[in-house]
Amino acid sequence: QVQLREFGGGLVQPGGSLSLSCAASGVISSINTMSWYRQTPGQLRELVAVINLDGSTNYADSVKDRFTISRDNVKNTMTLQMNSLKHEDSAYYYCKVLITSKVYWGPGTEVTVSS
Repeated sequence: QVQLREFGGGLVQPGGSLSLSCAASGVISSINTMSWYRQTPGQLRELVAVINLDGSTNYADSVKDRFTISRDNVKNTMTLQMNSLKHEDSAYYYCKVLITSKVYWGPGTEVTVSS
């Protein structure tokens, strides 16, 4: 059974950096799309960044030029490097993967940007 786990959340000051990781276990097929979402209380979960199997990426306008998504297809891991963090980046961040048309979510990790 595929399981996802996020790592790296925490408290960071505005302007700081944080790196989130997502590790997938129990994977026996190639992971098609890997993505990061985030959600704040009372808001819909929103797409932050996505990376496809071929390495192509896409970002939400709000994080372009500040966040970088990457993946390791051998280790089945994904990383989100977040720089120049802002208060509005505070949220629960979730890892999502697509494997042969099935979607899997991680439990989430909290990021708080505060001075």
